[in-house]
Amino acid sequence: MEAHFANLSMLQWLDTTGNHKLLINISDEWLPPFQLRSVGLGPCKTVNGFPQWLQNQRKLQELVLSNASLYGLPPTWLQNMSMLLALDLSHNKLIGSLINLPFSEHTRFLSLQDNLFNGSIPRSMCRRTSLEILDVSRNRLSGNIPDCLENLQDMRMLILSSNWLSGVLPNLGTLRYLEVLDLGNNEFSGNIPKWIGDNLSELRILRLHKNNFTGGIPHSLCKCSNLHILDIAHNNLTGSIPHCFGELSGMVGARYAFDYHFRDDNEFKLMDVIQVFKGIELEYTKTMYIVVNMDLSSNKLTGEIPVELTALASLMGLNLSHNQLSGIIPDHIGNMKALASLDFSDNQLSGTIPPSMAALNDLSSMNLSHNKLSGRIPTGKQLQTLIDPSIYAGNRDLCGAPLQNNCSKPEINPPATRSKNKYNGLRKVWFYLDITCGFATGFWGIIGVLAFKKQWRSKLFMIAEVTMDKVYVAVAVKISKIKRGREA
Repeated sequence: MEAHFANLSMLQWLDTTGNHKLLINISDEWLPPFQLRSVGLGPCKTVNGFPQWLQNQRKLQELVLSNASLYGLPPTWLQNMSMLLALDLSHNKLIGSLINLPFSEHTRFLSLQDNLFNGSIPRSMCRRTSLEILDVSRNRLSGNIPDCLENLQDMRMLILSSNWLSGVLPNLGTLRYLEVLDLGNNEFSGNIPKWIGDNLSELRILRLHKNNFTGGIPHSLCKCSNLHILDIAHNNLTGSIPHCFGELSGMVGARYAFDYHFRDDNEFKLMDVIQVFKGIELEYTKTMYIVVNMDLSSNKLTGEIPVELTALASLMGLNLSHNQLSGIIPDHIGNMKALASLDFSDNQLSGTIPPSMAALNDLSSMNLSHNKLSGRIPTGKQLQTLIDPSIYAGNRDLCGAPLQNNCSKPEINPPATRSKNKYNGLRKVWFYLDITCGFATGFWGIIGVLAFKKQWRSKLFMIAEVTMDKVYVAVAVKISKIKRGREA
């Protein structure tokens, strides 16, 4: 392979990405005739581990060795690359502690995702004040997050998920440009900090999935109006769902309208997030920025489902399962037109399934099992495609397809909604109230006048007396004539 590069003395960019079957076998003693600015050697197989010829590249600004079959300790000569802005060593089998990891103090992007690094996050990391993206997810890191990370004030994406990190979160409210905070799949404890909502106004993705957080959901999270992924599932959270979640404009606005600006391609490549969608754990990479999802499942939340959530017209996934929620499913859930995945299973919800749910034309995954729902299952074009009866299991008073439990009483007014029934009930109340008020007004209007006008009262009684006398005389004459007729 060295012979192919022998005459390329002006070469500045080398990119072999997309060649999955490529085998790179270059001698450790080879001295390349060029000085590269950008190198991308993954995904491919690199023979003999870390390419040693890279240590002579003094102008290198971007080094991407993702999924390049690397193993062992990273070489110390990486520290000599003083111009290195982006370093991606993800998806390899690199080992060791981050405290010995050499990288330039000017590095803006650092991805060590999916390796075998262990130990704690070193405080020396806090001196890398140029860092904008740090991804050390899916390693074996342990210990606390050092509080000095607050010094990395240019940080835009902090991804520490899937490690063994623990403790209470330090105050990182100074990271005011932070857009992605992913601390999922760790062992963090304590309350969800209020500074997340009070200070991180640019936050778009908050993932605290599968930790040991306790307490209530802070209402300050509603200030993160740009959120389009909120995942705080699998914790020990209590209390109710904040009604102000309906004001998260990032989940209300038009679909695919999220204003992401990537400074360069590295920022795009280093981004991915894991979300449970349609009951399956999926990893989103290139499409991550158009996913709109809220997952509050597997906690100890109580109270009713806030009707304000139905205003989240761009929400694609809503998972409130495995909590202790009660009350009814909001009538206007059909307004959530973008919903593709809905899971309310394993709660204590009651009442009927709103007919408006038939308007969810994108709904392809739904689970309402193990609640206290009753009545007829609504029908609709999309609902009729959800033919698995298990999605309604554990609701003994539900009837209709796809359950075998047929409804014994026919539906009197199939198109009517619970909202319309409430409206009709209110109309009856107002009807009878009008009659009562009209009678009271007329009756007391007449009696009141007679009570205060003596002349009118005397006149009325005189007229009544004369009328009664005339009636009496007429009746008496009539009876007398009848008697004489019978005697004759």
